[in-house]
Amino acid sequence: MKIRKIFVAAAVAALFAGSAAAAPTTVEGTGVGKHGDVTVAVTFDGGKITDIKIVKEQENKVLAKKVYTDLKNDVVATNSADLDAISGATFTSKGFLDAVKDAAKKAGVTLSKADKKALKKAAKTLPATSSYDVVVIGAGGAGFSAAIEAKNAGASVVLLEKMPAVGGNSLISGAEMNAARNWVQPKLGITDDSPELHAEDTFKGGDGKGDMKVINVMTQNALDAALWCRDYLGVRFEDDNLFFFGGHSRKRALIPVGHTGTEFIAKFQAKADELGIPVITNMKAEELIKDKDGRVVGVKATMHGEDYTFNAKGGVVLATGGFGANPQMVKKYNPKIDERFKTTDAPGTTGEALYMAERAGAELVNMGYIQTYPICDPISGVIELIADARFDGAIMLNQEGKRFVEELDRRDVLSEAILKQTGGYCWVLWNDKIGAVSNTVKEHPTEYDAFTKQGIMKTCGDLKCVADFTKIPQAQLESTVKRVSSMAGKGNDKDFHHRAGLVDMSQGKYYVIKAVPSVHHTMGGVRINEKAQALTKDGAVIPGLWAAGEVTGVTHGTNRLGGNAYTDIIVFGRIAGKAAAEAAKH
Repeated sequence: MKIRKIFVAAAVAALFAGSAAAAPTTVEGTGVGKHGDVTVAVTFDGGKITDIKIVKEQENKVLAKKVYTDLKNDVVATNSADLDAISGATFTSKGFLDAVKDAAKKAGVTLSKADKKALKKAAKTLPATSSYDVVVIGAGGAGFSAAIEAKNAGASVVLLEKMPAVGGNSLISGAEMNAARNWVQPKLGITDDSPELHAEDTFKGGDGKGDMKVINVMTQNALDAALWCRDYLGVRFEDDNLFFFGGHSRKRALIPVGHTGTEFIAKFQAKADELGIPVITNMKAEELIKDKDGRVVGVKATMHGEDYTFNAKGGVVLATGGFGANPQMVKKYNPKIDERFKTTDAPGTTGEALYMAERAGAELVNMGYIQTYPICDPISGVIELIADARFDGAIMLNQEGKRFVEELDRRDVLSEAILKQTGGYCWVLWNDKIGAVSNTVKEHPTEYDAFTKQGIMKTCGDLKCVADFTKIPQAQLESTVKRVSSMAGKGNDKDFHHRAGLVDMSQGKYYVIKAVPSVHHTMGGVRINEKAQALTKDGAVIPGLWAAGEVTGVTHGTNRLGGNAYTDIIVFGRIAGKAAAEAAKH
């Protein structure tokens, strides 16, 4: 009897267990992304994932798109969170996958191990050979500008991007854009700026190594490019604020809403969609095709191991960015920038396209001129955008608690100054008085938590707390802050002549963050003329090949001034796109 009861009980338990397994259940899980928590609601049915919904996240919308579509679909298809991250969105991918694992653990579900072979994706349904008027390589600001202008000039266009997501460095940058005589300057009492002055600043900022003809084209077309972004693309700019980057004699850098390139790239993608421009991601250009007369007439590319050919009647626009994310290439051209340096750059900026252009006859120039951004995360290398509070009065201190440079000087000057300090790092310090007026601080609230969790940032009620955290001698810290406060106001900095004026920092709360220089911009690249045409070593035009943005090497000389990158990519991207479209008509 006892045995029979056990069998009956077991049968009933099995029946109920089967019923429970058959009923779908939804459980929330949380992981940590790049900009905070990622929370998902995962539906399980019979131990299998059937659906995933994003409940909460603060990630970059453009970079996260593939995570919440492609990676999500792969998780559902394989019933596994043991998958590779989306390249370019590593932290967001990890946060998403960890959230799925958390939900599975709470639901008591054991996920599968991923079958990597089953995950090998078939290439998109594309013909092996296709023909367009214009082929643009690289879907950042320069590439989108070229593609859109070519399309509007009547050309058929395709935009190729080797990474899973569009944007490149244009997406993750602060995206400030210099334009003399812009619409914000009069509101700030700036009435004496000009394209000529902007050109002089750019030439001087690059130690006279830039091509003045190319620089003049950039500065003369800067305002029109900014108006095109605002009025045609719909890019929103702050209407009462400008950045005053080092090396500029006037405050002239327009600031996009959000203080990142997301505002630009989202609008670029929307306009490309509206115009019907195909944007093919995961498509890596391998070789430029030339005809018997030496004209560039197409591109050979690969996707998931398959070969593709894109013919270009008018020609090809190269907009692939620099090589800041390729440490071997950086060290090759500038041995001083060695393994100590991380990079701020997007992972796709690895420079192979430069050699592709060189094989097609283009001259590479100024390759040793590589810029570091001074204020970056010592752990990941990314720009500490919140520490750009230095534009609003934050000060830079060495480990001894002393200021050692004007905080608004050129990026190369700041970087070199930091590397000369104890440990090769600095501390950036500001207080609530600065934070209350700094749009930079307001626009990056998620960085407080992220950098605090990393242990490189601290919020303090007084200077003793700052000294304890940084291990800076308290007496020297107090002395420095007292002196800075005594020199508050424009024109009063007797030590380093702070051009915007120091701020009274005698009262807290205080915010302090550790910072190091990281590789940021490679000034060298393809030699172009003022028409964005690629040139040979002899200065001859390579017919059918244009280049725009960081892939080029003659605009910025030894050092790019802040805010000039976006001006450069959009001005010359537009020029290249229009020219390639015009060439297709002949």
